[in-house]
Formats: sequence, C-alpha cells, structure tokens
Amino acid sequence: MTASLENSFLTDGGQPAGQIAGELAEFIGAAQRSLDIAIYDLNLTDGPAEQVRQAVKAAAARGVAIRLLYNVDFPNPIPVPPPSQADTAFIASLGVSTKPVSGVPDLMHHKYVVRDAAAETATVWTGSMNWTNDSWTKEENVIVKIPSTALAAEYARNFAELWETGRVEGSGKYDLAGVPVAYRDSPVKVHVFFAPGRGRQMAHVIADRIAHAKRRIRVCSPVITAGVILGTLGDLAHRTHPDFKGVYDRTQMAEVLGQWRVDPHATWKGPAFQAVSAALPFASKVTTPYTPTSIHDFMHAKITVVDNTVFTGSYNLSHAGEDNAENLLELDGASLADSFVEFVDGVYARYAKTEAATPK
Repeated sequence: MTASLENSFLTDGGQPAGQIAGELAEFIGAAQRSLDIAIYDLNLTDGPAEQVRQAVKAAAARGVAIRLLYNVDFPNPIPVPPPSQADTAFIASLGVSTKPVSGVPDLMHHKYVVRDAAAETATVWTGSMNWTNDSWTKEENVIVKIPSTALAAEYARNFAELWETGRVEGSGKYDLAGVPVAYRDSPVKVHVFFAPGRGRQMAHVIADRIAHAKRRIRVCSPVITAGVILGTLGDLAHRTHPDFKGVYDRTQMAEVLGQWRVDPHATWKGPAFQAVSAALPFASKVTTPYTPTSIHDFMHAKITVVDNTVFTGSYNLSHAGEDNAENLLELDGASLADSFVEFVDGVYARYAKTEAATPK
C-alpha cells in the first residue's frame, strides 16, 4: 500500500483563513526540491498573506525551485464564473519565477501544486480552492492531497505545457493511466483528466457514470451547464433512480439562465435545467452577486459522486469549462466516496432548509 491520500472540506463560516494558510504553509514547507503552482485566483490579505509569503520565501531560500502560473485578463462583463483578481504586487513580493496566462478567451482555471515532482516524496495538492481570504472562509471548497510520484509526473507534464507556451489552448491532449493510492488503509485508484485537451471526455465520463449509477448520486457544482450532463440528469428524473442529492449556486445559475435566454444556441438549456432542478432533490445557496469589492461567498465545491467513484477538481459541470485549463480527478474507492457523500449531504441539508431549489 502506498502513502495515504488526504482530503479536507471547507464550509462558509466553518474555518478561519489562518487555519487554511497554515495548512498550505505546511505543505509548502515540506518541499525539498521543487514547487510548481498553478492557481486561478491569488489574492490574499493580512495574516494569511504573510503566512503564505513567508512559507514560499523560506522554501526558495533553502534552494527549492519554485514556479507560479496565474490567470489574468478576463474582462467578462457577466460574472459567471467570477473573474480572477490576481494580486500582482503580492505575487511579485514572493521573489520566485512567475508567469501570467491569459484568460482570454479561456481560463487558466487550475488550483494545484506539484511538490517535488519526480522524487519519492512527490505529492499533488489540488481541488476547487483558490488562494483568497474569502475562498478560505466564505465558500464551500475541496482540498485533495495525493502522495504519488506517478500522479505528480502527470501534473508536472501539464504544468510544463502551460509554462512553456503561456497558453491554455492545446494543453492536456493526452490520456493518462490510472494510479493506485490509498485512503485510510483502503485502496483507491486515481485517474486524472486535463482540459481543454480532454474537456469533452470529462463531461461524457461523468454523464456516463450518472446514467449507469446503481446506488447513489451526489452532484455539487456552482453551475450545471454541460449539455450532456443536463441531458443525462433529465433522463434520470423521468425514471426510477438511485438515491440522489444535488447542490448548486443559486445566484450564479440565475445569471446563467439570463445568458441562455438571449443565446439562440442555448435556449433549450434553461427549460432543461428548470425541469431537472424541480424534479430531482436539489438545494441551492443564495450567494452575493459578484463585484470586485463584494464578499465572494460562492458555493464553490466541485464534486460528483456515483456509487463509489468521486469526480472532483477545478472543473465545474460547465460547457465553458471544457475549453478552460482544468484538472479533474476520478477517484475510485468506497471509503473515500463515503467521505465526499457526507460532505455533500451536509451542504445539502444546510441550504435545503432556507431556499427552494429552482432560481426564478
């Protein structure tokens, strides 16, 4: 059995920013050779900013090779997804090699760190969490840390593509073998997909798993806009189906519904989502509409569980996400799936109490 995967979950109001900064600083502090960081949104303030800055600078001072990619230039007038607000002054203060990747037209939406790639201690940190104070205190998010030389090599390959080209387009066009890891002494098989190269495949794999579910389905995503997934959920709603719960960001989906009404290619999606969210047990979080200075309290976790398989990472269940730079983990393991189901059920219970599911 290999070293154990670790996962943790963030909730709105459930943890102070300093706690997450400490967890990230500890991860950075364990680096021996290298850190490759790909982060969509990096905008930290106050104590958490200083914790992360000191961890990065200390690692660099002891000879760790550090590179950082971040997203810039996304002037979307309709904030779905919310644009990144990378703090370039903070990034410069780290004193390490950095490279901005243009988010026009497609986002560099990753949130991963590859630590000590190619070494026996190689570990990947990934999930849905950006590096902002609000992400760490006001949003639902997922963190997954996987010690695996083989998996780290796959993420390192993806990072190298983005670093060398500075472009989202063309990255991730390869198939990757499954990797065995462990979770609490139970075996887990890990497979990773990278978009845009395998973006269409990501959506279809998730939809196919949902269509063939035997026991349970959980869906937790800020938005649900991928046509193949909407269609599969629509079929599911009209037949006997396994135990189901879903959660989404009500405010962001309302924005999407407004976009669909004026898009001649997407007019079918609005009624499809309305029907699915009314027929299946969905809860939704009412969040603060995005502005640069507003609280960013999004329902931001990205999770699909089908039976004993978990899908999680940076990928929303969105059509646009198929063209972004994204990573999606497919994790097969009963005990691990149970932990994700417990989290989604808690989020569902919290928001089902206060709001009807379907946005108006």
